[in-house]
Amino acid sequence: MKQTNWIALHGESFRGARVLVTGGAGFIGSHLVEALTALGSSVVVIDNLVGGSEENITPFKPQFVQASVLDESAVALATAGCKYVFHLAALGSVPHSVARPREYHDVNVTGTLNVLEAARAAGVQRVMYAASSSAYGDTPQLPKVETIPPAPLSPYAANKIAGEAMLAAWSASYGIDTASLRYFNIFGPRQNANSAYAAVIAAFAKAILAGKPPIIYGDGLQSRDFTFVHNAVHANLLAARNTTPLGGEVINVACGRSINLNQLAPLMAEMLGRPDLKPVYAEARAGDVKHSLADLTRAKAMLGYEPIVDFETGLKPTVEWYRSVL
Repeated sequence: MKQTNWIALHGESFRGARVLVTGGAGFIGSHLVEALTALGSSVVVIDNLVGGSEENITPFKPQFVQASVLDESAVALATAGCKYVFHLAALGSVPHSVARPREYHDVNVTGTLNVLEAARAAGVQRVMYAASSSAYGDTPQLPKVETIPPAPLSPYAANKIAGEAMLAAWSASYGIDTASLRYFNIFGPRQNANSAYAAVIAAFAKAILAGKPPIIYGDGLQSRDFTFVHNAVHANLLAARNTTPLGGEVINVACGRSINLNQLAPLMAEMLGRPDLKPVYAEARAGDVKHSLADLTRAKAMLGYEPIVDFETGLKPTVEWYRSVL
């Protein structure tokens, strides 16, 4: 896959701007750091390296603060002088949140409070928040439109909805502009496969490369709007440079297309040269959503967002990256 040309897409919009990426050493955060660096920003990263790795950002040479978003003074220090804040720091697993709800609340809700308060004190122009399509729960309506009432099925989803509400409230109460970008199943290089709760594309890659059949939890008919990571980066950049206030709006970020796991598993097995590895099925997991597909009308209207990398185009470099590291 040809590397995304961020300058062709975003020009000089970020050159010289000091920006903070919380969770910037993580999967999505590090891709955002890479794009902002290419665009000439002065990038600050705060990350406690629980879910991320410094290796993800070393090539881009940001200012790095190793700390949790629960450390108020560290967050304040990292935010000082920033024009934009991209808040991606979070604990991110649905099943893990079911097992450890208090820890998830602390990091994902109190951590967001700390980021918003630091941004307010620093006079930041806009905060972009990594929201989640898990907010929609298992509501049967497809595609998912932002006006659907939230229906969280896990503590993680509840945390993310709380964050959206806080961003809207801070925008209304304190005049700091904000936007909540609801990601749908982001995938790509640097997504951790070495976790019991790894995202499905990462988990499938790890199994197949180890010569094992991929495990599908449930019947495999569950479908996802798999979204290559550069689409999420693009949406963040569009939101940051938007010329009109976003006012804490919730905006879907996805491809607007669904793929089920019974389609995904053989496709990845074929790409990795192991078409003989057929999936095995296990009991469905608590908090998992059956179907997920985004309506992108608001994203197009408010941000001018269109996906820049489709599913198959993004899956190829993702699979090759796993082949190189696993």
